[in-house]
Amino acid sequence: MNPRIRTITFDCTGDPHDLGLFWSRLLGRPLAPDDKPGDPEALIADPEGGPALLFLRVPEGKTAKNRLHFDLQPCGRTRAEEVERAVSLGARLLEDFTRPDGTGWVVLADPEGHEFCMERSVEERGEQA
Repeated sequence: MNPRIRTITFDCTGDPHDLGLFWSRLLGRPLAPDDKPGDPEALIADPEGGPALLFLRVPEGKTAKNRLHFDLQPCGRTRAEEVERAVSLGARLLEDFTRPDGTGWVVLADPEGHEFCMERSVEERGEQA
């Protein structure tokens, strides 16, 4: 049997609860009910059994570009709408690689600086959901 990814961990220097709330709102998944502001960690479980997201306080700040990041695909919204929503939740727009034909992606950063990309939705790709 091969291993499975159980948790994806985000290091943060701020309050893990605050960073967890950003991702909770962006992904539409709740924080664990016992996670409170000021705790040293916060967790978002995947109700479908996929990897959980763990936000863990560390003393050192981010010093370089992520070596691993999420590519997110909007559901029920366009890429532009999802980027706007992410920014309203606290993300920063880093770079827009949208091409004139609509292909490409947008690079954002969460409140702690972890980069992630927003791709086109299934509908924008002309695919079946």
